[in-house]
Amino acid sequence: MIYVFDSDALIELFKHYYHSRFPTLWERFDNLVLAGHIISVREVSNEIMQWDDNLAVWAKKNKNIFPASSAEELRFVTEIFRRKHFQANIRKKVRLKGKPVADPFVIAKAKIVQNGCVVTQEIFKQNGAKIPNICEAFRIPYINLEGFMEEEDWKF
Repeated sequence: MIYVFDSDALIELFKHYYHSRFPTLWERFDNLVLAGHIISVREVSNEIMQWDDNLAVWAKKNKNIFPASSAEELRFVTEIFRRKHFQANIRKKVRLKGKPVADPFVIAKAKIVQNGCVVTQEIFKQNGAKIPNICEAFRIPYINLEGFMEEEDWKF
């Protein structure tokens, strides 16, 4: 499985699982990163770099997991937004401020890579335009951080 992390899942991980308190978790996580089983997208890196914290430091050291989108991924992002309902995924406030928006790119990466699965903390909402709603519409697997840990059979 290739896990495509959204920024909220990375933020949650870094916020609640301190390196000094969960060294085994971080060793396993880093091994998955090195093996190419944990990836993300450049837009997630752009969101993360807005802050000056441990996650931003980690992201700078692991730039290779935040590649630019391929042409195929960009075509899929266009396909997502062909559905007018999913255009609400980019909130007006974010658009007006010119802030990075990663969600459609995370979804596209998971769609295009072999055995891709989105890792997000967003929750499916009936008639919503969140990551889980878009993933379900396009039949792309998604899980939350706890689901990722269960999938990897991590028990601490």
